Amino acid sequence: MTFMKKTLATSIAVAAASSLAVSTAQADMSDGEVRIGYLADMSGTYRDLAGPGGLTAMEMAVADFGGSVNGAPIVISSADDRNSADVGANTVRGWIDQDNVDMVGGLVASSVSIAVTKVLEENNGLGIVSGSAASSITNEHCTPNHIHWVYDTYPLANGTAKAVVEQGGDTWFMLTADYAFGHALEADVTKVVEESGGEIVGGVRHPFPTNDFSSYILQAQGSGAKIIGLANAGADTVNAITTASQFGLTQSGQQLAGLLIFLNDVHALGLEATQNLLLTTGWYWDMDEQSREWAQRYFDEVGRMPTMVQAGIYSSTMHYLKAVEAAGTDDPETVRAQMAEMPIDDFFARNGQIREDGRMIHDMYLAQVKTPEESTGEWDLYEILSTIPAEEAYRPLSESQCKLVQN
Repeated sequence: MTFMKKTLATSIAVAAASSLAVSTAQADMSDGEVRIGYLADMSGTYRDLAGPGGLTAMEMAVADFGGSVNGAPIVISSADDRNSADVGANTVRGWIDQDNVDMVGGLVASSVSIAVTKVLEENNGLGIVSGSAASSITNEHCTPNHIHWVYDTYPLANGTAKAVVEQGGDTWFMLTADYAFGHALEADVTKVVEESGGEIVGGVRHPFPTNDFSSYILQAQGSGAKIIGLANAGADTVNAITTASQFGLTQSGQQLAGLLIFLNDVHALGLEATQNLLLTTGWYWDMDEQSREWAQRYFDEVGRMPTMVQAGIYSSTMHYLKAVEAAGTDDPETVRAQMAEMPIDDFFARNGQIREDGRMIHDMYLAQVKTPEESTGEWDLYEILSTIPAEEAYRPLSESQCKLVQN
């Protein structure tokens, strides 16, 4: 056989082997594709903190990964859950039954996430919760079919409430969104305030969502509490802070504690209204060079700096795709186990890890909103005051009610 014929034969053999490898890899992917569903509030209260911007972050992750895994194309579907547990659960049920979606990402309202993760457990699916706050999602509502990525009410309380009490804010009135997330945050804040030597002197729960906070702010003023804790999020928080400003609440000596404040909230309200507000966050765009680099790319796509949820959606999607690649399959049980084995080390989380309860633990940060004089630009909004190490930030496994934890 001549050299040319040998080379041609070798090339054909290599091509055939490569083709077989790709075919085999694709065969290990259900339907020959990796299918991801993005479910979030795309039009309501939580639109700006996740919404379409979260979908963009997920699309960026898929593009950065190369658009396919082991030769299998990555396909994204998206839907608006309208902050309805029924809508969310039915959407995911349809995705699994009709579209063979392998992983559901996004997931913002806690009531939606709890309903959806039950559907995933019943159908052996996989979900990554990036927007929800209720710590119960990996506590009493844990399943072997989902992971909670960005933050939850436990570190929010542990960071903000503890810091505020230590600074003398020892009497609290709680203004709480009346659903799973608000209840969880109220419970976690109450525990931290009381353990820190403070007292909850009153509270009121408001419907979700709410436009008119007048009566609730009046009750808060009448309580005489030093601190008004806002156990709500999104447009509810913005409306509550705006109403408190109109009623002169802070001018009369009381202080607001925003327990779940997002970058877009501070941006919308402005530094004049939010200056010096303490908050706990899982990530900030200007934390370091890695964060700034990714945030600038996102800004170029969207025209706004990303929230911690949008950054977390990118991070969790990328980790999922790496796990699918490493495992050689999109089988949910196999992929979840692979994700838990792999450390998370990216612009979002340093030395992150997924615990047996499904909680991805990583450092959290106590931040303070800058004054107008301190800010050097439109999105220069936070000063990071301190780091809350991952091991201290989240609920200890020894206190867990999760069925997956062996206490």
